[in-house]
Order: sequence, then C-alpha cells, then structure tokens
Amino acid sequence: MNITNSAISLNVADVEASATFLEQQLAFEREMQQDGFVSLKRDGVGFNVIFLRTGLSTFKPASHAGDAGQGLLLVFVVDDIDAEWQRVSTSGVPVATPIETEPWGERYFQMIDPNGVLIQLVQWV
Repeated sequence: MNITNSAISLNVADVEASATFLEQQLAFEREMQQDGFVSLKRDGVGFNVIFLRTGLSTFKPASHAGDAGQGLLLVFVVDDIDAEWQRVSTSGVPVATPIETEPWGERYFQMIDPNGVLIQLVQWV
C-alpha cells in the first residue's frame, strides 16, 4: 500500500466559522470548498483538516453523521509554545486549558474553536 496523503474530517454546525478560525489562528489555507465543505492545508502539517456541515445527506454512514464528539483533540506540535501562548492568550480566543507542563515533558495549552472543537498546541521540552 502507498498512502499519498491524509486528512481528518470533522462534522461541525458552522463550517465557515471553524475554517476561518484555523486560517486566522494557525495560518491554514483553503484548498477546496463547496457548500457545506471546506478542506484546509498548511505546509509542514502532513494532513488536511476538512470541515463538513453536520447533516450533509452525502455523509456515509448516516449513523455517524453527528457533530465532532467529545474527547476529540486536534493537536499540532509547534516550535515555540510560549510564543504561541502569548499570542493566543492576548487575542481573545477561548482557552480550554491554560499553558502547563506535564511531568513527562509535554508543554501545551488548548483552545476552543467556534464549534467547540478542542485544538491543542504542544511542544516537547
């Protein structure tokens, strides 16, 4: 098998709000979009983030067409977590978990996009 690309796809009520959040906060760019669908990319990330409007009739299987669920973290490793924390903490972005360092060396914080998706930025120290 030869995997040539990858993506994570999240169902959200307001596709535009989540797409704009990733563009403004993490410098993602739109690669494709249609009604109820936006695919975003960013050099160096290794996968696209796709937002689908909850309830799209084309989503299969229909039994799994609900919103992105609790327990999902969209995680990005960064070079300077403290600089990112300074930028985000003064920008008015909703923060779920302020910056902290775990005993095993994970320094991170979590923010919340307009649809409630948890986005974690992390640096290994």
